[in-house]
Amino acid sequence: MRGWILLLLPVISATPSLSVSQQFGAYVARSVTDGVALTGHVTYAGEAPSPKELVVAHDLEVCDQEPKFEESLIVATGTAGLQNVVAWLSDITEGKAWEEGDPTELNQIGCRFDPHVLIVPVGETFHIVNTDGILHNIHTKSSENRPINKAQPRLLKRLNITFRRPDIIRVRCDVHNWMEAWIAVAAHPYYAVTDENGTFELEDVPPGTYTLNLWHETLGMQTRQVVVATGSDAKVDVEYAPAQ
Repeated sequence: MRGWILLLLPVISATPSLSVSQQFGAYVARSVTDGVALTGHVTYAGEAPSPKELVVAHDLEVCDQEPKFEESLIVATGTAGLQNVVAWLSDITEGKAWEEGDPTELNQIGCRFDPHVLIVPVGETFHIVNTDGILHNIHTKSSENRPINKAQPRLLKRLNITFRRPDIIRVRCDVHNWMEAWIAVAAHPYYAVTDENGTFELEDVPPGTYTLNLWHETLGMQTRQVVVATGSDAKVDVEYAPAQ
C-alpha cells in the first residue's frame, strides 16, 4: 500500500509568538522500522520582497566587511519557497532517538547569527560561539524558559546554554541591534527548518495521525492534521499569505 497523507483545513495565526511546551507529554525513543519520510514545500503567496539592507553602526572593522540584509522574510525567486519556517509534529509520543553528533552551535560571525533559525533538543547543552573576537551580548526572549542576558567578550569563545522546556526563543545581541536569530527548542527529533527553496523533511515518521505545525517569525502559525501510513513517502504543500 502506498503512503498517503490526509490534509484538513489549516488553522492560521497571525501572531508569531506561541507556547509549545503544553503540546507534549513524555516522548519515548525506540527503534523505528516502519517509518516513512514526510516532506513539505512551504511557499509565499505574495510578491517576493526585496531584501532590506541593514545599517551597521559600529565595530565596522568586523561588522561591515560585507552588506547585511533583513532575514525575517526570505522568499526564493522563481519558486516562492519560504525559508526559515520551523515544521514539527505534535501528538507524537514515541519514535526515533536523536542522532548523536557534535554539540549544536549558534555562531556569531561577521556580526550576524548563523544559522538564523536553529533547532536544539530540549535539555541538551549547546554552544553560542563568538567567532568575531569582539564583545557581543546574548539576550533571549521566550515564553517557557528563563531569559538569558549575558555578555560574551572576545576572550569568551563559547557560552554553554541549556533550555529545559520546548519553546521558540528570540535571540538578539544588545551590542549590535541588527543581530537576531531564533531557537526552536525541540521536544523530539521530528522538527525541521525549511531551506532556501522552502522545503523540509521529517525522516522515519511512524504511521499515525499527527498535527503538523508550521511557524514563521513574521507570518505566524499554521497547522495541518496529517495521517501517515506505511509504504512510500508522503508530501504536503503549504502556502503562507502576506501579513496583513
